[in-house]
Amino acid sequence: MLLVLPVDLDDDLGRKTGIETPVVGRDAVERAAVALATSDPEDSDVNVLFQAIRTYDELRREADEEVAVAVVTGVDGSDVAANRAVGEEVDTVLASLTTGETVKSVLVTDGAQDESVFPVIRSRVPIDGTRRVVVRQAQDLESIYYTMKQVLNDPETRGTILVPLGILLLIYPATIAASFLNIPGAAVLGLLSGLLGLYSLFHGLGLEETVDNAAARLRRGLYAGRLTIVTYAVAVALIVVGLVEGFRQLETVRQADPGLSAVRGAALFVRASVRWFAVAGVTTSLGQVTDEYLAESFRWQYVNAPFYVLAIAIVLHGVAGYFLPPAAGVEPISSTRLAVTLAAGTLLGVLSTLTFAVAESRYSVEPEPQ
Repeated sequence: MLLVLPVDLDDDLGRKTGIETPVVGRDAVERAAVALATSDPEDSDVNVLFQAIRTYDELRREADEEVAVAVVTGVDGSDVAANRAVGEEVDTVLASLTTGETVKSVLVTDGAQDESVFPVIRSRVPIDGTRRVVVRQAQDLESIYYTMKQVLNDPETRGTILVPLGILLLIYPATIAASFLNIPGAAVLGLLSGLLGLYSLFHGLGLEETVDNAAARLRRGLYAGRLTIVTYAVAVALIVVGLVEGFRQLETVRQADPGLSAVRGAALFVRASVRWFAVAGVTTSLGQVTDEYLAESFRWQYVNAPFYVLAIAIVLHGVAGYFLPPAAGVEPISSTRLAVTLAAGTLLGVLSTLTFAVAESRYSVEPEPQ
């Protein structure tokens, strides 16, 4: 048996005509179609009902099996509630059919929104075919509308599309507002285009998860009282100071010697800033070691970190000093002092590694077996 099922997911038929659904039988469906056309001639579901009647008549002439037609509707509002209502009406229709044959369905809809209920119907009765009714003057308009509605309902997609669009639409009114405040329009355009560029890069590189994870770690660290948060903040300040000192020293010597080479300029910068970078590294290392100790996961090898930082700083300080330019206030070191410096840095790293390896082997506490 073939069952022609026109689907009205938002229940235009019931809301506009007061007819109770499901509507079973050709004559009843035809009366329902006329009633809906009289109530609202522009409703696309009118075409669905008349197409269902036409499909029913064609199948009656061509098929060698029994054919029935019934209108099923959902509810206006929630898609989930509408799909459940359609499923219940399909169950009612199937229960009313007195046939010993296997029932198969032919669905008639007017667009993508009604077709979202297909899985619900397929779970109750096999689907042999579908007929989509499209008004020629407005082909695919409903499908486009439904697709846009679904896209804009997705929070992630909505933010990706609407935020850049909003920034673009704000450019002109922001420029006008800036003119009243005597602010150059170019500055406003540059600011908004910079925000749009940063937003595009942020989403294009997929940094949302990275930023969220970093914020979560920072929040956990604040609540847990981790010392590394303080030491990282101090280290950032020390690095900034080191950069300023390096550029200041470089600019001072460059004014006295405009022909300063790139190698000697780099040596000047490293020599002036490396001590600040070293203190920043030692600070963060001590903070990390302290947190590991408080978390009862301390290992002696962790104490190697600040000594390694000092060893690297000694080596860089010596190498940079060897390449310093001969200028006022700057004294290059000799090759002998460079050799002593390199040896001292290497020796510090080796002694640190050996000392804390021995301490690890002798004083580490193994967890007791459970």
